Amino acid sequence: MRHGVRDAFAPALRNIQYVERRLLPFSILAIVGFPLYFYIWHDLFPQPYENLTLRLIGSVLFVPVLFHRQWPAQAKRYLPYYWYAVILYALPFFFTFMLLKNDSSQVWVESALIALFVMVLLLDWLMLILSFVVGVGIAVLAYCMTTTPIRLDGVLLAHLAIFSFALAIGAIANYDTARIRIEQERAMLATAGSVAHELRTPLLAIRAGAAGLARFLPTLLAGYGAAQSRGLGVPKIRIAHLSSMHGVLERIEREALLSNSMIDMLLVNARMTGGCDHPAGRCSMAECVRTALERYPFRPRERDHLQFDVSHDFMFDGSQTLMVHVLFNLIKNALRSRASVENARISIRLARSIGGNHVFFRDNGAGISPRVLPHIFTRFYTSSTQTDDVSLGAGIGLAFCRDVMRSIGGAIECTSTENEYTEFVLTFPLR
Repeated sequence: MRHGVRDAFAPALRNIQYVERRLLPFSILAIVGFPLYFYIWHDLFPQPYENLTLRLIGSVLFVPVLFHRQWPAQAKRYLPYYWYAVILYALPFFFTFMLLKNDSSQVWVESALIALFVMVLLLDWLMLILSFVVGVGIAVLAYCMTTTPIRLDGVLLAHLAIFSFALAIGAIANYDTARIRIEQERAMLATAGSVAHELRTPLLAIRAGAAGLARFLPTLLAGYGAAQSRGLGVPKIRIAHLSSMHGVLERIEREALLSNSMIDMLLVNARMTGGCDHPAGRCSMAECVRTALERYPFRPRERDHLQFDVSHDFMFDGSQTLMVHVLFNLIKNALRSRASVENARISIRLARSIGGNHVFFRDNGAGISPRVLPHIFTRFYTSSTQTDDVSLGAGIGLAFCRDVMRSIGGAIECTSTENEYTEFVLTFPLR
């Protein structure tokens, strides 16, 4: 039962990532608009009823949303819930209450329809229906408690029928949009699985061929050297080419292993996008870090640029497999970021505090531009410039990290300065 409820509300919680870039302008509009329209409807075009207190409450409620990027990591996981609560007050409750108090005047009928239109744009189908029903219900209750005599006439019921029809159309449209998004994610997962299968077959052949050559190449090279020393007239191979052949098979196998690891990472990221569940248990963060560093296919000398401190280990409730892949994504991005920076370093540090346990993942590579930074956790977001692509990849890795952290009740946030550093802070709830 609980699992079914969680699945039903999962789109609502994920929908915040698509609305997030509109939170700032919407908050400014609400903070300014509530008191401004008090002046318009009270002084310029007087209406039967106005309430400055309700409008100021609406403005104040949007102030935290205006500064949501400065929220502490622990508080950010509650942003979707706060956002939906504020929307419930500002749209269905407020506009319905004012419609009732103004005896269904033409101005407030039109205003309520506009509010409903905005709800259709902002909310998924389930939250649209719930917010409308709950908001209108509370507004009717508040009206009945504050009004004598109560006037709920047939005209109001006719308006309610129109609003309900518009709500139904909006919910159906949003439901279709949600289904299309789900089908797109399923198609992406199917494509990723097909690509993985098609790539793994030749990679396996390459590794098998390299392993076979590794058995006989030293003998062949020794035979060539003996033939050369005896002047048998075999074609001459340059010394530089001979030297490179000694390590070529090792490089082939290493690149094949790296490609397989990248395929695994892509599949895990895509499956999490599709809502794949992993068994949860009590995990050691230090063990996750060690496992990630042991399993990640570093190229030569890459591992030398990474330092880690796991002396302040802590436990968390979650999946070790998913957490290791979170670290894989962060390592991959950090290695790409430091590729253009000489002597760049990567550090992983665990810390415990009263407010929560943390993993600090930092590199002093290329950094992320201020234009891109607010969107790095948005699924499928990629930048058009080469520098930004180095940081963001295909647009699912960091979204995967955010989803994993949210699934365990934690959070991930990033600070960065171009050409200086990038730091990810993973916050884990105390248990």
